[in-house]
Amino acid sequence: MLTVSGEFFWLQVVNVQLGELACRGLEGHFGPDLPNGARKALVHYAYKLRVGRRPIAPPHFLGEPPAPQAVFDLTLDAATEAVLAEEADEQHVTMSRLATHAVFVYLAELEFLGVKAPAPTEGDRPS
Repeated sequence: MLTVSGEFFWLQVVNVQLGELACRGLEGHFGPDLPNGARKALVHYAYKLRVGRRPIAPPHFLGEPPAPQAVFDLTLDAATEAVLAEEADEQHVTMSRLATHAVFVYLAELEFLGVKAPAPTEGDRPS
């Protein structure tokens, strides 16, 4: 027998556009899987907002960001997307700009906590 619940699990798509510095930081911790690192950053940022530990606000002095180095869509649950959308609205920034900021906050917190990026292998080092 198939039963139907009255609850639905909605997923939202967030467009993420990251510059070179954000990409390099994520690559240092997560390798080439930028969407995985960005998703962790966004979920972490939304969690901090939900529990009342507000991260520093996105800076407004930077002006328009340069052309992105990486552009991709992330699928997030509706609750996470709603928290992030509300924060973007309150901060008067786009969701993509908030996503970049969330990446920087996450990377800064990893650094503060002493989480080291894996050492590059010989093949990963720039020439």
